Amino acid sequence: MTASEWKNKLYYGDNLVWLRDKDHFPNESVDLIYLDPPFNSKANYNVIFKEPGGSESPAQMRAFDDTWSWDSSASAEALAELGKTKADLVELIQWIASHRDRFSTSMAAYISMMAVRFVELHRVLKPTGSLYLHCDPTASHYLKMVLDSICRPDNFTNEIVWKRSDAHSDIGQGARHMGPVHDTLLLYRKSDQATYNSIFRPLPESTVTSWYRYVEPETGRRYNKADLSGPGGAAKGNPVYEWRGITRAWRFSKERMEELEQKGRLVYSKSGIPYLKRYLDESKGIPLQDWWDDIQMLRGIQKGERLGYPTQKPLALLERIIQTSSNEGDVVLDPFCGCGTTIVAAHKLNRQWIGIDVTWLAVDLIEQRLQGNYGEGIKETYVVYGKPYDEPSARALADKSKKEFELWALSLIGAAPRGRNGGVDGLLLVVESKDKSAKVIAQVKGGKSLAPTIVRDLIGTVEKEKAAIGLLITLEEPTSSMRELAVHAGSYSSPIWGKSYPRIQIRTVGELLKGTGFDLPYGESPMKKATLLKGKGRTARML
Repeated sequence: MTASEWKNKLYYGDNLVWLRDKDHFPNESVDLIYLDPPFNSKANYNVIFKEPGGSESPAQMRAFDDTWSWDSSASAEALAELGKTKADLVELIQWIASHRDRFSTSMAAYISMMAVRFVELHRVLKPTGSLYLHCDPTASHYLKMVLDSICRPDNFTNEIVWKRSDAHSDIGQGARHMGPVHDTLLLYRKSDQATYNSIFRPLPESTVTSWYRYVEPETGRRYNKADLSGPGGAAKGNPVYEWRGITRAWRFSKERMEELEQKGRLVYSKSGIPYLKRYLDESKGIPLQDWWDDIQMLRGIQKGERLGYPTQKPLALLERIIQTSSNEGDVVLDPFCGCGTTIVAAHKLNRQWIGIDVTWLAVDLIEQRLQGNYGEGIKETYVVYGKPYDEPSARALADKSKKEFELWALSLIGAAPRGRNGGVDGLLLVVESKDKSAKVIAQVKGGKSLAPTIVRDLIGTVEKEKAAIGLLITLEEPTSSMRELAVHAGSYSSPIWGKSYPRIQIRTVGELLKGTGFDLPYGESPMKKATLLKGKGRTARML
């Protein structure tokens, strides 16, 4: 496939299932992998995972839960799968789990979940590729042992410390520890052929003033004096010769020294020792080190980039990773892509990209983010795999997860999920006047049992919420009594349009997929463009 034929890809579903599909993920097909998985931090992040065989584990059934537990059936399945390729990791996991305390068994479950995915990620990585694992001290040391086994210790390249915040102190709440202010990035390369582009940071002002303290009278250029002695002396193979009366091992050959002399790049001390002039205006800066303290985390008070996603990382962080370990046109994969920061950074830097996430919330948010940044035309450059496209696939999603079905159904109408909040699953806002908006609430019913009471309850919720319109999305065909109740629920008169809209409206998923949407007051208006409030306003409410 040529670069012009490439379609960027979003995958909805369990990343392990997708990664094992070799038609979609052939061997050695990805240039760079970045993953920011849950950290086993006991925090509720709304993610559903499966066990290695693809079945739903009783240890991991709770949606969006970054807490891992272990039971005999789940452990047997995971260890059997992993034992096919990595017997040493099975021993490690069994040893961790054997301690039988809550932390150990939870960690064993988490490590097994990650290990089987690392095996597949290593398979799809090119020999010139690199893998960045974003983690925190909760599990970073365990994960490094796993990656050492899969990638080999000699391919471990760096442990990068990202100082994500300033002081963090819980002393007022009785904390007796130092403030945690960093995350860890473990960098592994597939081989010594891995792509690496040097990144330079600006020189600190203190370095400029203290180190480049000499000024060339003829030009006014600042410079420092670099030692020309050969490091390690003659024993390290440095040439030994006499230069201007001084004999020693030198850094450069005599021919090179003569060339530097002719170019005016040598300066001498009072005792006649030569030094190399290094000009400030020729300095690229400081090569990137493994301590990153110049990229701040996204704070709650920030506007613009922040989307409200709980584990969102700064765009600058991903741009640095992508620029360092890939080239334009390379394929970047994020198997836990969340709100899509990796995707946005890769697109911005002219890389091809692949993202996988197990929640429709994330996939929909990424699409909204891409369209917000690049316009509707961006849809032509990527394809989404795994999303329902007809009634049978929608029914399969509802059978698998009612919550995921609900999120997907709401995305069909551009509604922001609101959760189980007084019978409101989703929310839209439509413009009523120059400075006023009206609420449109939505409910989703993915079950097979439909009755008129559902419509009566929606009417009551519309009144309680003081909403303009109530929308009902059903998987199955509603009864005639339900439709009759909706017709008799009255109408909403839009001041901006000067027309009325049914107060209660019902559409099936099949109707929405075929393009029969709800009748809502939005579009171009002589007074103002009245539209559903999407983009940044919408994503900020999604969680």
